[in-house]
This record gives sequence, C-alpha cells and structure tokens, in this order.
Amino acid sequence: MDVSEVTPEPAGLLYSPPPADMPIPNRLNIVLVVLAFSTSVGLLWLGSRAEQWYAVLGVGILFSFVLLTNYALLHEAVHGNLHSNSKANFWLGVLTGILFPIPYSMIRVTHQGHHLRNRTDFEMFDLYYPTDSRFIRYVQWYGILCGLFWPWIPIGAILFAVCPGVLRTRIFRQARSSRHLLGDIQAKEIRAIRWELLLIVAFFVAAFYVLELRWLNTLILYACFSLNWSTRQYVGHAFTCRDVIEGAWNLRTNRVMSWLLLHGEYDLNHHRRPDVPWFYLPRLTRPGEARPGYFLQYWRQWLGPRPASEPAPESLRQIPLTVHQEPVISNQ
Repeated sequence: MDVSEVTPEPAGLLYSPPPADMPIPNRLNIVLVVLAFSTSVGLLWLGSRAEQWYAVLGVGILFSFVLLTNYALLHEAVHGNLHSNSKANFWLGVLTGILFPIPYSMIRVTHQGHHLRNRTDFEMFDLYYPTDSRFIRYVQWYGILCGLFWPWIPIGAILFAVCPGVLRTRIFRQARSSRHLLGDIQAKEIRAIRWELLLIVAFFVAAFYVLELRWLNTLILYACFSLNWSTRQYVGHAFTCRDVIEGAWNLRTNRVMSWLLLHGEYDLNHHRRPDVPWFYLPRLTRPGEARPGYFLQYWRQWLGPRPASEPAPESLRQIPLTVHQEPVISNQ
C-alpha cells in the first residue's frame, strides 16, 4: 500500500470495515485475548499467594503490563477491529472489558466521543485558558499522571449504571469533559452497560471465591495497573496541534513496548485511519514525518500544563457514532 495515499478521512471510518489489503488478524487477536486473560487471572492468583510486599509489588508490575495489552485489545474491539465477525468482536470486547474492568458497551461509546472531540476544549487537559483555574488544571493534570484517572472509570460505570440520572445533576452538567463523554450514551447502551456490569461483578465474586484472592493484594495489583495505564493515557496527545484528526503523535519506542501496546504509539496513524487494525499501523507512517521519542514525550508532560495558544477545533459531531452495528447484550 502506498503511504502517500493515506489521507485523513474521518467521516464514516469510526466503525468502517478495514481496507481489503489490511484484514483483521482474527486468529492472532483471539490468541492474544486468551493469553492476556489467562495470564492476568494467573497473576491475580499468584499475587494473592505472595507474602512479602515486594513480591506482591513485583507481580503487580507484571500484571500492569499484561493489562496494558488487554486494554489495547479492548480498544480494537471498540473500533470493530478485534474480530471480523461482529458477534465475536462484541463478546471478545466484553471479555477484555471484564479485566479492566469496564462495560464494553460503555467504553465503546465514550471512546468514539474521544475521536469526535480530540483536542477540543472537552479533551484539553494539557493546556489552560486565562479564565481557567490554574490550580484545578494542575490538579487534574498531575492526577492523570499519578494514576488517578483509572479509578474513576469503574466508579463512574457503577454510578452511571445504578443511577443514570447523574447526567442531569448540576455538577455533571458543569463538567467540561465528562458530560460530553457520558452524554453520548443512549437508553439501549444503559441496558447493555447494566448487564455487562453484572457480568463483571459475577466474574470477580467467582474469582475471589475460587482463587481465594486477597483484597489487599488484589488492590495493589490494580493500583500498579492504575498508575501504569493512567500515566500514559495522554502521552500520544499532549502538546499537539489543536486539530481533531491531526492532534496526536506517532512516537518512537522499543519493539517490546510497541508489541505490548499493540503499536499504540502510532496514535496519529490511528486517528487518521481508525478503520485500520493495530497490526498495520506502522505501515501508515508518512515519510519524513516527525516521531518524538516515547519516553522523552512522557517526561515532557511532567513539566505541567501550558497556556493555550491556538483556537479550539470544532467537534466532528456529524460523524455517526453507531455506523457499525454491534449486538446488544441485553438482547442476546
């Protein structure tokens, strides 16, 4: 494929089928899902067998990297790229969502909102306006870098599933980011979210009973994942141009990390072509295009938010969120 022919074509691509010459690697993805899930469960068991704090921490570090791959697989399912069969894609998405944990039907909608509003005011965490409270912006920014982003996701899922009326509260309506992420969720997604949340609860109840997991040890493992996942969530977007499509980086990293992230460092290529499965993202890199180092870009974030110097782009609201039809779990 000629990379010069790869151009930003946002409309209709959020759930569009992949190019004919870039088919979804179904078998490889299934193997990765099984490996990630079984290894994660095994590490949860091993972490609960460890007695010394440093042993638990060591297992937690391994656990955090395995769940990074699990999340990358979940991300593929969100775009309909985990399996070419829509039902298989759905259930693999549900399975990978269990370990995060987040209902697949919830992240499926909120992540599409990210593609619609990337680098708009609703997804601007690394910059601030003169009218913003710098204290609040710094707390938000360093909260993300210090691992406090992840805990709000399962908490938010429970709150939203139990009481979707939270969308109508004053605090939620005044929140610049969350009201647009969760505001995309429709009634049918709420039903699916509830069923999937019950499935997640059932899994962990069974896991604690069968594997005799310890609460403290399990929380330490997830704390490791929380830090590892949260601190890198904005590395591919921080300090990029204010453009919904082009506001991302293709970063350079070592091969091991690239495969753990399933080429997630190619975030710009992904935003240009979200229809392309992870396996082919490196092919889309344009000749001569800047690729900052992953770790250098990561440490740049710790210098703190910067004043906004560009106008905000408009959200791509005209893109339908549900072009690619997925089965709803409540209808199974």
